[in-house]
Amino acid sequence: MNIGLLGFDDSISPLVVAARREGSRIAVAADLPTDVSRGMAIDATDAPREVSWEALLDLGTCDVIFVGADGWHEGRAEAVRKLVQAGRPLVLSQPLESSMLYAYELDMIRRDSAATLIPFLPDRLHPFIGRLRDWIGERLPNDGVESITFERRLADRSRDNVLRWFCRDADLIRLLAGAPGRLSTLGAADPSTAWSTLAVGLTTPGHPPARWQVVRGDTPGLSITAVAADARVTIEVPGVLSLEAGGRAPSHSPVAPLSWTWHGPDGTASVPFDRGAVILGVVRDALASGPTHTDPGPASWDDAARGVELAETVPRSLAKGRGIDLHQEEFTEIGTFKGTMASLGCGIVLLALAMVVVATVLGGIARQTGWEWGEHLAGIWPLIVLGAMGLFLLLQFLPLLIATHPSEAEPPVSPGKPGKP
Repeated sequence: MNIGLLGFDDSISPLVVAARREGSRIAVAADLPTDVSRGMAIDATDAPREVSWEALLDLGTCDVIFVGADGWHEGRAEAVRKLVQAGRPLVLSQPLESSMLYAYELDMIRRDSAATLIPFLPDRLHPFIGRLRDWIGERLPNDGVESITFERRLADRSRDNVLRWFCRDADLIRLLAGAPGRLSTLGAADPSTAWSTLAVGLTTPGHPPARWQVVRGDTPGLSITAVAADARVTIEVPGVLSLEAGGRAPSHSPVAPLSWTWHGPDGTASVPFDRGAVILGVVRDALASGPTHTDPGPASWDDAARGVELAETVPRSLAKGRGIDLHQEEFTEIGTFKGTMASLGCGIVLLALAMVVVATVLGGIARQTGWEWGEHLAGIWPLIVLGAMGLFLLLQFLPLLIATHPSEAEPPVSPGKPGKP
């Protein structure tokens, strides 16, 4: 398999290592950072050919493109849009950009081009996550699960880093605790220190409450704890492996996968997990159009977009000091059209009311001064309003004149369940 790179970061690094270990070739690269040696497992004699991002549009350059987020800029954002429009298969770091609009823009383009977008969200595919989801599901009918806590240990607790990790962990929250209906935050009164102690509460009807919290930790990682009336389960998730800046992992030396640990009433177990190899397997299945045999399945781009949406809501909740309701809207082209028409309809009504007032005043002044053109203008305002409303009503039939894209006819993916990438 030939691989192309567009940018680079610590998520793409294990992917590249796994690809090189399995014999894949890093064929071309574009927009790489200056220091790109971190964990790439590429010797100086085997470096990828540097190209402009437009070369990645060519099907002959590579089979799949890995997109990193480090040094993100508008030029790379536009390149990703064009690649999705061209239907190229992409593996994208999560999050690329902390913008819900950008994430859903890519989703709408994907629906038209049928491009394969695979977010780098491998943790949901660890067997412990499926095991914990089943453990929670068995107790939900009897309200046996009291709470689910996600404790994220970070050395860097700056605003951007906290939001980036919450965006990634949001996928596990949605998978284990359901799609949240309400989000609330708790932090220090001083905005400059609120992020280092941030706690996010998420509630879902019919599911136990979930709490995500940042704590200081020299060793990055995540602890997931589910508390039930009869038992308690904790999963220890190691942090993402990141080589020191300037370090180089030789292509012949594999990076040892880190082990996850399960603590439950049935004992303790450890299972190693290679994030890069897991996503690489998802890529191979997607390119071969093969079925997915895991439960839960790989994250879809809709799952990634929902995570960005949740992360974008956190600063608003923190600034307002109150909870925010989440509506789980489906973002499609027809949905955008309906929203635009609703706003336009309100605008026409308000404009018509303003025109009535202006025409009445203008007509009175014209009659008193003998201004014939003013009287004529004041007399035709009903026709102007009628014409505008008629045009607005005709626009409502526009979707019927456009053939429905096959992807639009598919049933929407349940917010709490993973979809197909």
